Amino acid sequence: MKQVVFLFFLMSFAFSARAQELNCQVTINSDQLFAQQKTDFSYVNQLKGIITEFMNNRRWTNDQFAVSERINCSLSINLIKSLTQGAFEATAQITVTRPVYGTTYETTIFSYVDRSFNFVYLPTTPVYFRDNQFTDDLTSLLAFYANVILAVDYDTFSKQGGNPYVQRAFAITNLAQQGSPNGAWQTGGDRRNRYWLIENMQNQQLIPFREGLYTYHRMGLDIFASNPVQIRKQMLTFLGTIRTIGLQLPNSVLINSFFDAKSQELYNIFYEGTPTERKQAFDLLSYLDPAKTENYRKLITSGQ
Repeated sequence: MKQVVFLFFLMSFAFSARAQELNCQVTINSDQLFAQQKTDFSYVNQLKGIITEFMNNRRWTNDQFAVSERINCSLSINLIKSLTQGAFEATAQITVTRPVYGTTYETTIFSYVDRSFNFVYLPTTPVYFRDNQFTDDLTSLLAFYANVILAVDYDTFSKQGGNPYVQRAFAITNLAQQGSPNGAWQTGGDRRNRYWLIENMQNQQLIPFREGLYTYHRMGLDIFASNPVQIRKQMLTFLGTIRTIGLQLPNSVLINSFFDAKSQELYNIFYEGTPTERKQAFDLLSYLDPAKTENYRKLITSGQ
């Protein structure tokens, strides 16, 4: 009998040692909402716990994750206003990080601002997501970004490793286009919206970019300390690939989000390079990410 109990304990421990895929830190800022409107919105305080549970306690894949392997990410929601009871206009920033092998450094692999994170929520609203049916914007938004987070993380560990999750996020988009009044699910309007984000992620012209994420992270950052000279050459080649793609698809939201995540990291990597590498990096980075040109200029104006 003791053996049976001990076996049950081991099985229970093994099950509990497994973890869901996401370690998502959720923040909700309602200052702007409360400043503009005096309606009682105290129930929005429930949202943080509900969203955290939805993101972190749901199984999104069939893969087994140890607690230490969970994907670190954050979802920061800013509630702007509520035109009717329970209907919120909001923005959200989604950030995903990944550890660099053999170091204590966490690299940001994705940073994106959703400018139309609008949804309806009331305390009586069930938060329930159905894979093959549009229920409401809140659950569709959360499921969409959970799959985007998985996609970008998996892409850094194998070439196009995130494909299954790109497909799921696109399926969620298709359902939301039919059931949601939120225009950010649609092809029209802002080409930085989430429709264009997922369109870019499955666009054949952007496959070299997504495959480059594997080269940059798994074949680059993860082994950078052992061969920094060669890795810088690889990264310059990758930036050249991005430039070629950009000529075909200018203002790609996926590529823009890459530089939002990586600009300082790229600067730090090339700052330690040779004068020739720094000049090549400056020329590429200032062309690809012109808004940060003055920061990149230090690559050619600052000494070692």
